[in-house]
Amino acid sequence: MKQLAALLILIALPVPYRAHTASVFPGAGAVSLLLTHADAGLGLARPELVRRMAHRATARRRLLSSDPPVRAPVSGGLAAGGIVTNEYLVRLAVGTPPRPVSLTLDTGSDLVWTQCSPCRDCFDQGALPLLDPAASSSYASVPCGAPPCRALPFTSCGGGGGDRRSCAYAYHYGDKSVTIGDLATDLFTFGEDNNGGRLPTRRRRLTFGCGHVNKGVFQSNETGIAGFGRGRWSLPSQLNVTSFSYCFTSVFESKSSLVTLGGGSPAIYSHAHTGEVQSTPLLKNPSQPSLYFLSLKAISVGSTRIPVAEEEEPRRRHRRRSAIIDSGASITTLPEDLYEAVKAEFVAQVGLPLITGVEGSALDICFELPPMASSPATFWRRRRRLAAVPELTLHLEGADWELPRGNYVFEDLAAGVMCVVLDAAPGEQTVIGNFQQQNTHVVYDLENNRLSFAPARCDRLVDSL
Repeated sequence: MKQLAALLILIALPVPYRAHTASVFPGAGAVSLLLTHADAGLGLARPELVRRMAHRATARRRLLSSDPPVRAPVSGGLAAGGIVTNEYLVRLAVGTPPRPVSLTLDTGSDLVWTQCSPCRDCFDQGALPLLDPAASSSYASVPCGAPPCRALPFTSCGGGGGDRRSCAYAYHYGDKSVTIGDLATDLFTFGEDNNGGRLPTRRRRLTFGCGHVNKGVFQSNETGIAGFGRGRWSLPSQLNVTSFSYCFTSVFESKSSLVTLGGGSPAIYSHAHTGEVQSTPLLKNPSQPSLYFLSLKAISVGSTRIPVAEEEEPRRRHRRRSAIIDSGASITTLPEDLYEAVKAEFVAQVGLPLITGVEGSALDICFELPPMASSPATFWRRRRRLAAVPELTLHLEGADWELPRGNYVFEDLAAGVMCVVLDAAPGEQTVIGNFQQQNTHVVYDLENNRLSFAPARCDRLVDSL
């Protein structure tokens, strides 16, 4: 703790604070942002993309667990103790003049932050330069006594004198992943120079973290995280919107989609939907107030329905039948007993040899594909016949989320392997990750606590503007 306090004091940069009441904008129109996968454009092969995604899931599930952290070796590709929270990126600009930033859309956290200069210890963010607060005429550090400083769990007083001392923060994601910096306000520009000018441009003053020490494992094409959680300092909360939505294009594509904060009902996006809109209640958990929970009743593998058993202990009962929906998690994780029941059904119904220890993979439910036949046409006919997999459905309160094959099955034809993309986790919590949310328009109705979803061509959502 002494080392942390010293860091907080060292990194504070005294810049005059400008009090603004317009940190929220009730009644304003919808804000739109372009959305792309973090690995888009990196030229990675499909097996490598899945391997990276599986390793992220191993780390991410420790972040969302309220149980004591699991002490276990971290799989290859991650720094020791690292938590990876990056998957899909939103692009916007900060400051005057506006400087571009690329932030992970994360419904599992609240703080909005980006890396800033001077940088004491930062990750490589590729071609985008560090945000320089000294270069923005609208930047203002938050003083120690201001409400935003008092609202965050870990803050300290930095440089300056008397009441003008600035607010330094430390925001933890778990297992040594942390951003430390100055809490500040500045103008955020949404939509500028995106998609050939098709997105409406809006500027709003927001509170954010200007990070000078940022530890963890991050992509080289992101600069920070945009928290979309329920907390006070998340992006939806600061913009005072009653709804937001996103639609994740395939991890194997480089196409962009759309994030909207505010706006109308899912019906206005019907041109992009390829199936019916369903809805289910959004639940709250007082012990994890920033997260979004759904009521998970059962999981079906083919025609076999596997009920989600309730915890016998009354005070923990709600946790067994609730699932976190998380845009920052890559792969859906299930409690170990539920995972084993789902795995057993896939093994029984797929009819191919189960293989373990697939090189470079963190996935556990993998099957051996039939060997390459003498001609490609014969091989494809055999593969289609022999590699059939049962349907996977998440039964929520009032809705059945039927996952398309591409949202839970991955095939590496060169290696002759087919895997079911699910993972197990200690504890009682199910987490619905973004791989299972691909090609699905997901709408969070915060006013009525409802989540709506529909299968969609996500790249077509921009046409609704």
